[in-house]
Amino acid sequence: MSFPYLTVAAALPAVGAIATAAVPAARRTFAKWLALGFSLATLAVAAVVLALFEPGGDRYQLTESHAWIKDFGVRYELGVDGIGVVLMALTALLIPFVILAGWHDADPLEEAAPNRRWRPTQGFFALILMVEAMVILSFEATDVFLFYILFEAMLIPMYFLIGGFGDRAHAGGDEAAATQRSYAAVKFLLYNLVGGLIMLAAVIGLYVVAGTFSLSEIAEARANGSLTMATSTERWLFLGFFFAFAVKAPLWPLHTWLPNAMGEATAPVAVLITAVVDKVGTFAMLRFCLQLFPEASKWATPVVLVLALISIVYGALLAVGQRDIKRLIAYASISHFGFIIMGIFAMTSQGQSGATLYMVNHGISTAALMLVAGFLITRRGSRLIADYGGVQKVAPVLAGTFLIGGLATLSLPGLSPFVSEFLVLVGTFSRYPVVGIIATSGIVLAALYVLVLYQRTMTGPVKAAVQGMSDLRVRELVVVTPLIALLLFLGVYPKPLTDIVNPAVKHTMSDVKKTDPKPEVEAAP
Repeated sequence: MSFPYLTVAAALPAVGAIATAAVPAARRTFAKWLALGFSLATLAVAAVVLALFEPGGDRYQLTESHAWIKDFGVRYELGVDGIGVVLMALTALLIPFVILAGWHDADPLEEAAPNRRWRPTQGFFALILMVEAMVILSFEATDVFLFYILFEAMLIPMYFLIGGFGDRAHAGGDEAAATQRSYAAVKFLLYNLVGGLIMLAAVIGLYVVAGTFSLSEIAEARANGSLTMATSTERWLFLGFFFAFAVKAPLWPLHTWLPNAMGEATAPVAVLITAVVDKVGTFAMLRFCLQLFPEASKWATPVVLVLALISIVYGALLAVGQRDIKRLIAYASISHFGFIIMGIFAMTSQGQSGATLYMVNHGISTAALMLVAGFLITRRGSRLIADYGGVQKVAPVLAGTFLIGGLATLSLPGLSPFVSEFLVLVGTFSRYPVVGIIATSGIVLAALYVLVLYQRTMTGPVKAAVQGMSDLRVRELVVVTPLIALLLFLGVYPKPLTDIVNPAVKHTMSDVKKTDPKPEVEAAP
């Protein structure tokens, strides 16, 4: 039996969460270092998994399969393809930065009630590690029921991270902040629970039709003709899965929970939401919707592309009009997820490769921008754009890193999101030129909201409230510098990612029986 790398990658943060939560109340600093240590150990295991993965090998590698609930045919079944392995690595990479960036985020709760019986610091970092464990395992799960359990269970720690440890930089004071945090947490939970319940009905329906929850067994049965689905059945099951994933993604009009959640969460938790947890939704569209329901996916493509276009333009337009820094980034993310979903359902290899790269690069760029924005908000105590001005004169390093994160968000050539967006647009143009043309408006609007944000916060006269603002400290530089380095490296040399992703995309294209459109003009020999 081979070493269970995939189980270890998910078990380490889960064990770390339990260990961190058990640290005595007086050992807050030790709890922080313990959580960071477990996240770094998880990153090391993820790096080993990435190194062991063979892009040209079997579709699912490092597989594990054990009986779990025998009476219902549920198995603990894991395996990673090229898409799952890069997203697992992204998750493991971002969590140490999330922990470092949130080093003092639980301190206000400690100071407000130093004698309380529960331990805010230990709880905060334990919840982050628990989310990491569930997300990593969801990228590895090849049993549909196991995936569903993880898909739903990760909502619990996220609910407490948003509602219990939310942002306290609120214009209405502490009471208004608490009300808004509670509202955002409940809205996040209700939206995702409704999506999950609909998915549960579809999961049960799939089992009734297929007699198994195993992706590999269902694929094999469909390939040899022993499993066939009626057209109407396949479409209803597709809709059940897709609805849940569209909520998680988030796709218009199921997106409204995201601006509230990201706005009221601390910056590190906001990164956890949009750069880590939301990727489960778009990943699942590739792994489950297209693989399990290929004909229904093609049937739904026109409607999905329209919804993706609305997300792109709507999210960007609302980002332009925002007065709150974090809500601006949230609406920008809605626009970016529209690009990702458009690339997936363009049904071209360039579009799906670009969508997968977009998931990775959006995670890195949004983490860089949101975490620097969090450092800025912590210093000033306000999320409102109008409360800033002239920051680049008093904190030039902070302003410079904020600019790079913003330029990555608008997909500037030379930074990694550009490669992703270019591939998505090329893949979409080749099959749906009108959709591709309309989608380019999102690029123009992105330049507008990012540059206006930078201009209003960082340039101009120095406002009195930011006069004494300090520049980035060592811990904050440790968080931001590697992210910026990755944006630059993958912007000029994306080959390490494309080599892993492209074979997995070929499998997905084969599932839906699609080939790339032939170019109208053949290249010269």
